[in-house]
Amino acid sequence: MGQGSLTPLLSLPPSPTSAGSLRSGYSTKDYSLTGFVWSMVNLSPEHLGHGISLKVTVVCDSVQEPLTFTCDCSSTVDLLIYQTLCYTYDELLGIDVDDFVLKLCGLEEFLQNKHALGSHEYIQHCRKFDIDIRLQLMKRKAVRSDLARTVNDDQSPSTLNHYIHLQERPIKQTIIAGMSLPLRFIFSSCSYEDFYLSCSLTHGGKELCSPLQTRKAHVYKYLFHLIIWDQQICFPIQVNRLPRETLLSATLYAVPIPPPGSSSETNKQRRVPEALGWVTTPLFNFRQYVHRPRPLGKGLGTKDMLEGGYQCTDSTGIPNPWDHRIDFPASAFDVTFTSPPAAEFSPKYEGLRSLSCDLCCPRLTDADRKKLWEKRYYCHEQPGSLPLLLTSPPSWEWACLPDIYALLKQWTYMNHQDALGLLHATFPDQEVRRTAVHWIDSMSDAELLDYLPQLVQALKYECYLDSPLVRFLMKRAICDLRITHYFFWLLKDGLKDSQFSIRYQYLLAALLCCCGKGLREEFDRQCCLVNTLAKLAQQVREAAPSSRQVGAILRDGLVDVKQFFSTNGSCRLPLSPSLLVKGIDCSYFNSNAVPLKLSFQNVDALGENIRVIFKCGDDLRQDMLTLQMIRIMNKIWVQEGLDMRMVIFRCFSTGRGRGMVEMIPNAETLRKIQVEHGVTGSFKDRPLADWLQKHNPTEDEYEKAVENFIYSCAGCCVATYVLGICDRHNDNIMLKTTGHMFHIDFGRFLGHAQMFGNIKRDRAPFVFTSDMAYVINGGDKPSSRFHDFVDLCCQAYNLIRKHTHLFLNLLGLMLSCGIPELSDLEDLKYVYDALRPQDSEADATTYFTRLIESSLGSVATKLNFFIHNLAQMKFTGSDTRPVLSFAPRVHTLKTAGRIRDVFLCRHERVFNPSKGYTYIVKVQRESPSEVTYVQRTFEEFQELHNKLRLIFPSSHLPSFPSRFMIGRSRGEAMADRRKEELNGYIWHLIHSAPEVAECDLVYTFFHPLQRDEKAAGTNPAPKPADATWSRPIGKVGGEVKLSISYKNNKLFIMVMHIRGLVGDGNDPDPYVKIYLLPDPQKTTKRKTKVARKTCNPTYNEMLVYDGIPKGDLQQRELRLSVLSEESFWENILLGEVCIKLRDLDLTQEKMGWFELGSRSQGTM
Repeated sequence: MGQGSLTPLLSLPPSPTSAGSLRSGYSTKDYSLTGFVWSMVNLSPEHLGHGISLKVTVVCDSVQEPLTFTCDCSSTVDLLIYQTLCYTYDELLGIDVDDFVLKLCGLEEFLQNKHALGSHEYIQHCRKFDIDIRLQLMKRKAVRSDLARTVNDDQSPSTLNHYIHLQERPIKQTIIAGMSLPLRFIFSSCSYEDFYLSCSLTHGGKELCSPLQTRKAHVYKYLFHLIIWDQQICFPIQVNRLPRETLLSATLYAVPIPPPGSSSETNKQRRVPEALGWVTTPLFNFRQYVHRPRPLGKGLGTKDMLEGGYQCTDSTGIPNPWDHRIDFPASAFDVTFTSPPAAEFSPKYEGLRSLSCDLCCPRLTDADRKKLWEKRYYCHEQPGSLPLLLTSPPSWEWACLPDIYALLKQWTYMNHQDALGLLHATFPDQEVRRTAVHWIDSMSDAELLDYLPQLVQALKYECYLDSPLVRFLMKRAICDLRITHYFFWLLKDGLKDSQFSIRYQYLLAALLCCCGKGLREEFDRQCCLVNTLAKLAQQVREAAPSSRQVGAILRDGLVDVKQFFSTNGSCRLPLSPSLLVKGIDCSYFNSNAVPLKLSFQNVDALGENIRVIFKCGDDLRQDMLTLQMIRIMNKIWVQEGLDMRMVIFRCFSTGRGRGMVEMIPNAETLRKIQVEHGVTGSFKDRPLADWLQKHNPTEDEYEKAVENFIYSCAGCCVATYVLGICDRHNDNIMLKTTGHMFHIDFGRFLGHAQMFGNIKRDRAPFVFTSDMAYVINGGDKPSSRFHDFVDLCCQAYNLIRKHTHLFLNLLGLMLSCGIPELSDLEDLKYVYDALRPQDSEADATTYFTRLIESSLGSVATKLNFFIHNLAQMKFTGSDTRPVLSFAPRVHTLKTAGRIRDVFLCRHERVFNPSKGYTYIVKVQRESPSEVTYVQRTFEEFQELHNKLRLIFPSSHLPSFPSRFMIGRSRGEAMADRRKEELNGYIWHLIHSAPEVAECDLVYTFFHPLQRDEKAAGTNPAPKPADATWSRPIGKVGGEVKLSISYKNNKLFIMVMHIRGLVGDGNDPDPYVKIYLLPDPQKTTKRKTKVARKTCNPTYNEMLVYDGIPKGDLQQRELRLSVLSEESFWENILLGEVCIKLRDLDLTQEKMGWFELGSRSQGTM
């Protein structure tokens, strides 16, 4: 049976005494510390920020004004506390620094005193987004202690059974002798005949022998409906050859009866047996005995459970498992499984230093496994290969275990990420799983939280409830409140899993028994809040649009929410235990799902309101998993010294079909940004650049925003490609005013694209459009910053490729979680194919460069955006007022002052962001001395007129000058003519009817922006984006970036980028051609593809010379030429460089920029 259908039932439920021993085993001396939510720390040097100064503001109750300190990132928290105490106390004698803590303003979270400031995730977040670091000094005794465990909690009797019965499950199973059919099935039993059971023995998802079937039987009615086989099943395998974790599975099949009058062909198709239900139990119990001779009565899962869904119910809504009875035969003695000792002889050899890259593949052939097991003694130098080795033994029967355990005993310590691979369903062996837990036991709390969803899923693959993994998770949850919080909600979600609900019910009860009364009451409040919000969201969603707009549904529903806060005072949100709220304001989004837009009132007066989206009807588990993978990618990049400026937001599923999502402030969707330029704004290149310029008016602010955009856009491209995130449109891609781009709504991933017929909606590898390239390049032509973007993408991609096994392990552990798009190995293979672990870094760089080019050249993405713009027009409110895309805020007559006169003074030529003319307008207000100058382009005048037409009839507006003119559209004469026409237009506009002349659009248009400060004086033309590399026209020049290496008699030359090429007035079509001289026969010619219309092309192409001895290289010279392809004339030489290979140290890769020179002749 497959991994998704492994359902081991509980062999030994935990007793109250075992729960009590677990609780007492992790008691603490200072119970107050158990109520703190500690900020997570990352101890790697990349996070500490040595030598980096921080500006920290500390609020103290004893000081009226906040204190500001400049600290080093590597300074410890207790040092900052000591400095603060020096200002707040005249005498420090008798004051202990450990009696104080620093709380994060706005969050119920505390820094850890003994750790460096820069190691805390909160500090790292503030550094990344330039957020002020605000802390509050508090005495430990003054901190809320409502969640802390107490002495009474640890000394009170264990009441595990009480907490078990408090948990609600979708399935309630009973044990009844015989096989009875539920009422729902009685009425449909006439549709089936020839019932039979198929019995099998499995281990790790593999069948140990061919399944055996009972004879076919019919339904009998004797007091209740019965199916009786009364047949003995004898498997053709000896008991002493069975692995300890062998599972006995029984599946009920029946043949459907075709309806009367159907055709013979239809009858033949309908006569295929259908699986109706199944059950699985361990053959050896917890004490390693084969089941004693007794009837085994268990509830059968339904057909829907077999298919990975939920159990069906009848018209009463009560689940109806089928009950069946299996008798184990009597035996003269107990059959016990005794674990064998490890083999004494298990050599360790050196020599196999690298395994084939194919070993990362989720599927290995039998020949691969056989070869791998034969070479197992040579694999010790690669600890990460152990999971692959353990899939290769010929058998897991008792006789093979000594060799396996010897290998396990001598194996080098595995890191946490690799050890996760041993917790898959493929490895049910108790010793293997015990060793895996031993290796992951030392992981930090931050790392444990990263992998907690997978570890909770791995509990399904434990053969017995009392296991090392269960004890490990319980121990860590008891010791840290944050882990307890997320562990609770993940177990709570597991109760909805119809196959494993009993197991999660016991585990959740054990957790509640151990965590203490305060935390139990807090969890009750959170569940109550979630249920109340879900009820409100469902009412709003089901209401008619007209009822929603009136607001009556929302007002009535909010009564229950407000009553909740009135009764309970405050509550923590499931998103994070550090989010403590006391009230709520609510609205909703105008979209198909109609999610609630919540603004929770923060309990901390020093913090802002907490904005959250509550969704009802959407399964957020896939969003949770996707964001978890992106968060782990971001940590990998940061640990390697590459901060991709990723925006990571919280998302948590609080039940099937409902959950919470954190709202990111100061962010807007690409659709709203693009439609500021009209419904066709998705086809234009400037909307994103103009929007960023509007919110970052100074040159330094804009450059910083562009830098953030380049990094975050590169990270999004890599992450969305590797995870196969689909259904990408401009409403689920967002942009912060600081330039950080991020994706939301991950309803489709792993390549499961939405289809229009047979056509994929997502045609490009990932979303990278020309308006994004416009921001990166600083215009519509490629620049050297685009080279940086490509290099960032390729570097980030290669770093993730090094951790292919980690992502396959994490996603593999989630195969049984019930997410439809992650259900089998084919879904894992998508990630494997996307990461291409078999490729070299150079090949992967070339591959991803081609993906960037393909995405940038895709018209389908922009068309998809445009279609989405049209589809979303129905959700736009009729009261939405148009705004100007280049103005960061709206100005009115009241706020700006009445305008008395306007006059267009002159025009000036500009070069950035594109060549053209800007018009200087003198604005005089009623205040005698108030005269301002604003500069506007013709396109901005046109935008003003177009948006005025959306409000007023054309008859109320002056006529606007025509956009089209005969002759050069950017010439001086055209600018003069437009100056006169625009002057007349704005004069008539100001003297129009008051409702037009005094409207907000007009006053916003004539209000000065940051860029207008230079309008009154000389406005020098800014230098182009690549002025550093520009050359006089008519001369060759520029630089080429190469990577040169030599290995195994092969010379590798990667042509990466060229910058600063100079054409003859038009952009060239450059390509690179190289020779390895001397070459009289010209057999060493290699060349790249042609890049079109650019002076800054990107190639990332590998050119290879094979069969060249190293001694021969000393006599060779590399001649590289850059030429422009011409259609009717000879190709034009743009520059060349000669590189003597003897001057290079070819024992290592040589990468750098080489200056291009010239020849005596200009063509070639």
